[in-house]
Amino acid sequence: MLPASIQKNDKKASILIILFSIIVFVAVVFLSKIKLDVELPFNVHVFAEINAILNSAVSFLLLVGLLAVKRGRYHQHRMVMMTAMILSLLFLVSYICHHLFSESTTYGGEGAMRYVYYFILITHIILAAIILPFILYTSYRALVAEWPAHRKLAKITWPIWFYVSVTGVIVYILISPYYG
Repeated sequence: MLPASIQKNDKKASILIILFSIIVFVAVVFLSKIKLDVELPFNVHVFAEINAILNSAVSFLLLVGLLAVKRGRYHQHRMVMMTAMILSLLFLVSYICHHLFSESTTYGGEGAMRYVYYFILITHIILAAIILPFILYTSYRALVAEWPAHRKLAKITWPIWFYVSVTGVIVYILISPYYG
């Protein structure tokens, strides 16, 4: 196992994690209601494509990180998971940009696929809204080298984070034909 990277301070960490999670949630909800009427010199749906690429990369990294930890390659696991977190942050910026600069797109599929799409979309949104504090708490437990707590949280966090990243790509694939 790796040594602690930061000094333990659960109270300060909890405040920062909760505060950051609330700020991100409020920013995403608030900014999704705003549309900036700006003429950009490119198709604004490029942000959605970037989001799908970033989500694909995060999904891949989550698999690599899981494999690394299962093989006892803890330093590799840490680096891969930190990279996944950075890419997730870049995703968040791109996601906000896409929603600031483009109109909302309605899914145009019919029949059973419409129900499949909305099931995936709704579960994706709900889980995406709650995963951030789990990711941050799980990372914090690793950074302070509290391995039993880290493992316990990771067993909850990893599958949800993986589901959110994979379904983000699926939502993009299903909605992209309907972009204006």
